[in-house]
Amino acid sequence: MTQETKSKTVDASDLGRPFGQFASGVTVVTARGTDGSPYGATATAFAAVSQDPPLVQVTLTRSSKAARYLKGADFTINILSANQLELAKHFAGETINREPEWALEDGFAVLLGNVATLRCRQWNAYDGGDHIIVVGEVLSLTVDGSDPLLSHSGLFYRIGEQLQDNRQENWFSGAKSFQPLAPKPQWTQ
Repeated sequence: MTQETKSKTVDASDLGRPFGQFASGVTVVTARGTDGSPYGATATAFAAVSQDPPLVQVTLTRSSKAARYLKGADFTINILSANQLELAKHFAGETINREPEWALEDGFAVLLGNVATLRCRQWNAYDGGDHIIVVGEVLSLTVDGSDPLLSHSGLFYRIGEQLQDNRQENWFSGAKSFQPLAPKPQWTQ
């Protein structure tokens, strides 16, 4: 059943439902604080921005400690594998039984076991209301190739059935044309 909410101003508490319908990968953003210690936060608001220059973005709640540590800092986007559910929960604030495994690589705090890791220099940060949007230039990367951890409606998932293989179509380059919508059917009485 479809629920529709109409109003001149959308209530913030209503936004979680449609936002949660967008399935995404799960990342942990790590950065070193001014004390040199590594800090991290789970984030599902992550996206590719540009291939040339190589840019990515992550969005964090402005009130989080992680947003404070990212201010002007280099950072790492750790794209979690399906086997890293405990890490996702840990960096979202849940206590786990063991310390996360990580390494310092060229000054970047990197979690071990990621499906992919992007080491970034901060390109810019933007006001996103109650969030901060941080764009990073990718300096180096590694890709493991295992299955990623997924999030949908506040729950975690593993990849299920593959529906189509689009790799040969180079989807990232974008469509060559803008497809118009079909005209609305005319109703007659």
